[in-house]
Amino acid sequence: MKPSMMRSACQLLRRRSYSSTSGQPERKVAILGAAGGIGQPLALLMKLNPLVSSLSLYDIAGTPGVAADISHINTPALAKGFMGEDQLKEALEGSDVVIIPAGVPRKPGMTRDDLFNINAGIVKNLAIAIAKYCPNALVNMISNPVNSTVPIAAEVFKKAGTYDEKRLFGVTTLDVVRAKTFYAGKANVPVTDVNVPVVGGHAGITILPLFSQATPATNALSHEDIKALTKRTQDGGTEVVEAKAGKGSATLSMAYAGAVFADACLKGLNGVPDIVECSYVQSTVTELPFFASKVKLGKNGVEEVLGLGELSDFEKEGLENLKGELKSSIEKGIKFANEN
Repeated sequence: MKPSMMRSACQLLRRRSYSSTSGQPERKVAILGAAGGIGQPLALLMKLNPLVSSLSLYDIAGTPGVAADISHINTPALAKGFMGEDQLKEALEGSDVVIIPAGVPRKPGMTRDDLFNINAGIVKNLAIAIAKYCPNALVNMISNPVNSTVPIAAEVFKKAGTYDEKRLFGVTTLDVVRAKTFYAGKANVPVTDVNVPVVGGHAGITILPLFSQATPATNALSHEDIKALTKRTQDGGTEVVEAKAGKGSATLSMAYAGAVFADACLKGLNGVPDIVECSYVQSTVTELPFFASKVKLGKNGVEEVLGLGELSDFEKEGLENLKGELKSSIEKGIKFANEN
């Protein structure tokens, strides 16, 4: 790549998601599962983020190599690799944001619930360590099934006496990223101008994009178009799993989405005003204890959980239809945390 092209790419990245602020505080970000399919590109993107001063990369194997590789990149963040449980304490201590993509990925034919038995145990053990070593960090949960792993972490933190509902997030940003992309393509509007709230959860029918609230608004989409866009957003993960023919899941787009949300958390911590992203958090927006909706981020994490706004009849129906499955997933996570 020519130097001019490289400069343009870096400038585009910064314009899209990241902004540098002079005199900003030093921030440590830890990635747990940093040697995996999501973890490696996520580590790269966080190394490019000027808000990060220290980047801690943890996994059960492979992280020294990942850290050595990205440490050669000429950006300010200092990257260090940690491997194995005996190094988890050092990896976590002093972290402002902890991102968790650890666990096994989806394979063809697998649902997010199929991942539960493996990933639930991994998440529980990592949450125990977070409660011990960096209880005040903002925790960004990527490990699936997010509808269950966030409640698992919440229960672990409650048992440890460290739970703060303002500091625990399920990362649903990929649903928003997909909804924006698909809407822009169908409505023929610039994708960089598009915003689409996505509420509910982070699996199948629990993902509810609110295309009636999409901006810029368009009259070009029929009801059938909206139904098709909704289904494609809900099935986006499956689309990628099938396209990779058993050799992977949505790792690159998930890493991008994870980096966008982590950047928003860092901006909130640094006092940048009016940072709003959708996230799966403890909520009173519905009768369910956890729910994804727009969240205003600030110096303590969640500053305000925003309401759903006006819904179309199609969206109201989708909201009622998702509640049973989401409730079951939440209860499954709570039960696992308290029985194991």
